[in-house]
Amino acid sequence: MELRQLRQVLVLAETLNFHRAAEKLHMAQPPLSTSIRKLEEELGVTLFDRLPSGLRLTPAGEVVLRNARRTLFYSEEVRRAAREGEAGEQGMLRLGFIGSATYSVMPELLRTYRRQYPGVDLAIEESTTVELLSRLEDHSLDVALVRYPVLEPTNAELTLLQRDHFMLAVSTDSPLAAQADIALSELGDVPFIMYSRTRVPSMHMLITCALHGAGIKPRIAQEAVQVQSILSLVDSGLGVALVPNNAVKYAGTGVRLLRLRDWPMQQAMGVALATLPDAMTATASNFVAVARSIAAAGLAGEAGGTTPGGYSPS
Repeated sequence: MELRQLRQVLVLAETLNFHRAAEKLHMAQPPLSTSIRKLEEELGVTLFDRLPSGLRLTPAGEVVLRNARRTLFYSEEVRRAAREGEAGEQGMLRLGFIGSATYSVMPELLRTYRRQYPGVDLAIEESTTVELLSRLEDHSLDVALVRYPVLEPTNAELTLLQRDHFMLAVSTDSPLAAQADIALSELGDVPFIMYSRTRVPSMHMLITCALHGAGIKPRIAQEAVQVQSILSLVDSGLGVALVPNNAVKYAGTGVRLLRLRDWPMQQAMGVALATLPDAMTATASNFVAVARSIAAAGLAGEAGGTTPGGYSPS
């Protein structure tokens, strides 16, 4: 049984005339008659009664006609899905993200992408930058939102979507909470809640270098991976922490965020989109285009350019 035979049954059922059906199908009548007869032999039933007045569907033909319509509909759906899949309008996008991306850039990005590509299924996974880049390079993720800068060697191309700056998180019970801003050089005696040296090495190194530049050797009371965990530890009074400014809305009533007067301007940080250009799916290409358009429009902060493994500051 072939799809062309089901289409022939459909047209023949509409016309109930071999000659008119053959014209609509752009074929000669004898091959049409032969094709229908072979289908009947294959199915073991008569689909059309051949009467002097014309054709008439048999009960078996009525059943076959209903299923033929359904089969042809789904076959066309398969073709449409294949076309849309090639264009990235259907299929799967596997997206990894760091927790802090949910504060600003990720909600706007996902809303826009889902609005433009509602037929794409999203598989979303939160992790650290190191783990996300590893997953990207072993092709178990298509794209990832990671923390910039990336200090580890990577084949990924990074597009800076949003620039952040650090603020000092302190407990509202801390004497420092009475200040509106503070200098790094004033933090010599306070314990720090620090990003994990092994799981978030870029943020750990960025903060450590800035503190060392200010003459501070930080006394690390605790390490954590996610900003939410760090803020919770600050709230508990275990120490202070340097966190991205976008964490302000998640700080809670027990935490106050202070501006830094002397953060080294050359130490940029932010959220970047990581991709492997040589292994880009159609859905990933569309996601990248949406992300870059949002960054260019300023919806996700100041955008930067791209180079393999880094970015070009504007």
